[in-house]
Amino acid sequence: MATREHRLSEFNKGPPPPGQPLQVLAEDHNGTYLLPFRCEWRDGAWYASDKIRPLEAKVVGWRVSRY
Repeated sequence: MATREHRLSEFNKGPPPPGQPLQVLAEDHNGTYLLPFRCEWRDGAWYASDKIRPLEAKVVGWRVSRY
């Protein structure tokens, strides 16, 4: 199992590019997890690429989609 720090090192923690489909790493009381769908930063919040409501997940990192 990857440590939190190792997992976070694979993701950018800076400001994301708006409107671009990205992979995001979220975190809850159980640990970190990669969301199984593309997300984008718009209007000051994270959204699933095809949704109009912002995510309720706590996003701790992002990266350009690898697939």
